[in-house]
Amino acid sequence: MFRNIAIRYKLLLNYSLAFTVSLSLGNIFIYSFVQQSLTINIESELKNTTEAILNMVKTSADVSIKNHLRAVAEKNLGIAQYFFSKFKNGEMTEDMAKQAAAALFLSQPIGKSGYTYCIDSSGTVRVHPEKDLIDVNVAQFEFVKHQMQQKEGYIEYQWKNPSETKARPKALYMKWFEPWDWIISVSSYRGEFKDLVNVDDFKENILRFRFGKTGYSFVIDNRGIAIIHPKLQGVNVLEDKSMSNEFLETMWADKMGKIIYSWKNPDESKARKKLVIYNHIPEYDWIVASSSYEDEFYHPLATIRSLMVLTAVISLVLILALTFKISDSITTPLKKLMNHFHQVRETNFTLRMERSSNDEIGQLATYFNEFMEQLERYSNDLNDEIINRKNAENALRESEGRYRSVMDAAPDPIVVYNMNGEVIFFNPAFTRVFGWSLEECIGGRMDHFVPEENWPETRMMIETVLSGESLIFAETCRYNKQGATVPVTISGATYRDHNGKLAGSVIILRDITNARRLRKQIMDIADSERQKIGQDLHDDLCPHLIGIQGLGTVLKSNLEEETSRHTQLSAKIVVLIADAIEKARALARGLCPVHLVSHGLFTALEDLAARTATTSGIPCRYEGDEHIRLNENSVATHLYFIAQEAAANAVKHARASEIRIDLFQSRGALNLSITDNGRGFVRNESLNGIGLQIMEYRAKIIGATIEIDTRIDLGTTIRISIKNQVKTGEMNLIHA
Repeated sequence: MFRNIAIRYKLLLNYSLAFTVSLSLGNIFIYSFVQQSLTINIESELKNTTEAILNMVKTSADVSIKNHLRAVAEKNLGIAQYFFSKFKNGEMTEDMAKQAAAALFLSQPIGKSGYTYCIDSSGTVRVHPEKDLIDVNVAQFEFVKHQMQQKEGYIEYQWKNPSETKARPKALYMKWFEPWDWIISVSSYRGEFKDLVNVDDFKENILRFRFGKTGYSFVIDNRGIAIIHPKLQGVNVLEDKSMSNEFLETMWADKMGKIIYSWKNPDESKARKKLVIYNHIPEYDWIVASSSYEDEFYHPLATIRSLMVLTAVISLVLILALTFKISDSITTPLKKLMNHFHQVRETNFTLRMERSSNDEIGQLATYFNEFMEQLERYSNDLNDEIINRKNAENALRESEGRYRSVMDAAPDPIVVYNMNGEVIFFNPAFTRVFGWSLEECIGGRMDHFVPEENWPETRMMIETVLSGESLIFAETCRYNKQGATVPVTISGATYRDHNGKLAGSVIILRDITNARRLRKQIMDIADSERQKIGQDLHDDLCPHLIGIQGLGTVLKSNLEEETSRHTQLSAKIVVLIADAIEKARALARGLCPVHLVSHGLFTALEDLAARTATTSGIPCRYEGDEHIRLNENSVATHLYFIAQEAAANAVKHARASEIRIDLFQSRGALNLSITDNGRGFVRNESLNGIGLQIMEYRAKIIGATIEIDTRIDLGTTIRISIKNQVKTGEMNLIHA
């Protein structure tokens, strides 16, 4: 009978039965699976959050305690510095200062039983609330050994007071006061940390956690007080009779786990089932918990049930309505689909199949349409990508052309290197200045155009550029193709490839030959004018003043013969004129130190040392070769002013007790050095004073090298060296 009924009824019976059974089983499985997944997920989320809060509280509490101990230690260090300054100013003896500082240390409470103590580098107790321990060496304790080694920082250790039966965990923060060799230590027991914890440091972070609409995290102490709670902050749950608190007994008994209980918040009308995951912090005896309400995290199940019922009803209606048309909807769509596939072979991606049912044929039509849409989209995207790539290539060619035009038009040499230091490109200005063509250098390194003496600074420039920093106007020298030295300034920066990796560097060199020549001319003109003024003071003003001094002396003699009451005034005028003569001569020597003395640079430096010693009261010794002669007076002038500036810096800034000036020749070079035993300084290019800049500038003008060797508290030595050759007992300068 079943074989003889119409196919539509066969399909109807089979489809209805299979659909009903499978849909029911599927709904049951989905419902159970979703319910289990929701439970597992919410428990996992609450557990993870509780662990995170536990770690957050512990970390925040430890940081809070460490910062508290550190703040007290730094404050006590300031107290020690204050009383030490009192002692240094003579306001009290050192013992009085130490006693006053110790009294303030011991007066500061640290928690319940914490305190401040001091030991020295040998482990001997210098300050302690237990007077019996003062001057006792406690270096045998392991934590004291750490203190003696570190002197500053944070330490955790175990400690047992004499009145206690067992050791307890303890922590301290220490600062070292070097003048008294005191390791100032602020300590407290970890069991007392909760009295020092600032809950506000982590309160907002804990309250920020939310689970569902109204779930939250909270912290309760062993007395039942809500330390952190979004609604019951500071409330004692155990004492509040309006609240159910049986769950607290379970939580305190188990310390860690999960619990489900009914709870009604103050702003709600009835109690709801609540899931809580909790953990225990033994150091502070706190319970940390995260909670969520069952009706909130199971709410999706109600929606799923409604959707299941609605889906079942609609599906059964569709089965009854569509079963009678299934037989006709099978063969016809299959034939259409075969015809469409045949046309697709001719790259016609616009074909679509009309979907006439929701069965497998309809799904097959959907898959076919989606497949065709993807093919059409891929085809369009491929065409667009081809067009975009062509446009990008054209734009790249135009961009390269513009940048190449800019580099070709640039007046300064520009070199592009790869990461191996090999030349990729340089512009025509490089060929014009240095002589090499791009064909000679491309793919090779340019080490040959760096002078040997400029390699140290060149390596520093390379390191600066490769570190990602920009190099701005660093002054150095380079060889041209003919072997001549060209003074240049160098600027540079790195560039990156499309992946963001360093690909090479771009270096700009500027020929400063003319600029150096102009600067030297300006300096020479200034020195010439200075010498002219000094010469006028020496040859004109000084004789004039000497004549006035003579007339004043005659006037003084005449007044003495007449026993005039103006005799003392005339004598004072003679003395003042004599002082004016000496000041004029000193100005003349300062403005024209080399021209105004018959023996040149040697005597001028000797006079500089004598004047420095006289005016400053600091011993200043000069040693030099008196046979040294310089053909160029401008070189001698620059060397003299470098020595004068260095000696002045030693007097004003270095606080030296001894200065030495040396002038000698060695290995074909003239060497001038100025050494002091002062406090030295830290070299910093951005903080160099104007005096150092002037000395370096004068050295560059005369082609000399200058080295500044300085170390803190070990003094400073400034060395100037200039290449030369000696002929017939005199020295002729050769510029580097």
